[in-house]
Amino acid sequence: MEYLHTMIRVSDLDESLDFFCNKLGLVEAYRKEVEAGRFTLVFLVAPGDEDHAREHKAPMVELTYNWDPEEYSGGRNFGHLAYRVDDIYATCQRMMDGGVTIHRPPRDGHMAFVRSPDGISIELLQKGESLPAQEPWASMENTGSW
Repeated sequence: MEYLHTMIRVSDLDESLDFFCNKLGLVEAYRKEVEAGRFTLVFLVAPGDEDHAREHKAPMVELTYNWDPEEYSGGRNFGHLAYRVDDIYATCQRMMDGGVTIHRPPRDGHMAFVRSPDGISIELLQKGESLPAQEPWASMENTGSW
């Protein structure tokens, strides 16, 4: 068995690409527009995984954008995506600076949660050992649900 990808439906492709690529830091590996089915698939990978993903088609996040408007709900019941990051504080700061709410701040120097524009919960985990507790994160409260 081989893990291939996780598919999530998005309601606004540009907004989702801004979140996943510009704010979270993923990279677009490739996309496929299917005019007959009226949808676009965009496959995203972590930086540095582009060649592996193109060659093996894994591991990726597939954003599915249906051209005909649909309303999606219950993103949290999907669970979450998880990414290991080099510096959890720098990643969270970059995302906050980009207007993203940090729903579960990295108070422990190890784990944080954010949400995509469609409500998909995303877990960020510190690579290696937890970083020492640091303000403003150490005293920051949770916001909403994650």
